[in-house]
Amino acid sequence: MTSPRVVVLTGAGISAESGVPTFRDADGLWEGHRVEDVATPEAYELQPSAVHAFYDARRAALARVAPNPAHHALAALEAAYGDDLLVVTQNIDDLHERAGATRVLHMHGELRSALCRGCGGRYAWDGDLGDRPPCPGCGATELRPDVVWFGEVPYEMDRIFAALERADLFVSIGTSGAVYPAAGFVQAASAYGARTLELNLVPSDGSHFFDETRHGPAGRLVPAWVAELLG
Repeated sequence: MTSPRVVVLTGAGISAESGVPTFRDADGLWEGHRVEDVATPEAYELQPSAVHAFYDARRAALARVAPNPAHHALAALEAAYGDDLLVVTQNIDDLHERAGATRVLHMHGELRSALCRGCGGRYAWDGDLGDRPPCPGCGATELRPDVVWFGEVPYEMDRIFAALERADLFVSIGTSGAVYPAAGFVQAASAYGARTLELNLVPSDGSHFFDETRHGPAGRLVPAWVAELLG
């Protein structure tokens, strides 16, 4: 039997159970920082050292977390579905890959990547950027976090919408439903004819757009859903 074509969108909620802080705490801050201070191009122009320090610390913290059952379940689904599954993540951690997934699009960039403002190259990066190392490609000391900040265009949008157009099922996991363009994926998928499912700790801002919603921790909901698909 042919497997359905599935697009999965993951957000901060799937990594929260691994100990990765969610994007925005209840007080409106991002790990104690105002978003405007660490996640905009303007902030980087004003205080690059502070922005680098923030992302250098987050990059180093990845060594202290590990994939949880939700990440592993999606990797198992990929092993079964192959090219019929695409994971689109808003997260900048690498927990999907560390669980074994390979078909992952990081629409907001990656912590373990550096972007050169000189040549535009993107390079795998595990160390600090705050000490202004030279670009591996052009030698310029213009490396910044390869993270999509507010006001910048997310990566891979053409590929994402092409996948949504072909999808039989769209599943949103651990997202707030408040940040666009990702918040609009459910409506696009529905318009293209896909069935839609939300797996989230609590109802999101976009829950009413989904055909079905299930609420609870990702580490429980995602493995159960994958088990259903794999029969």
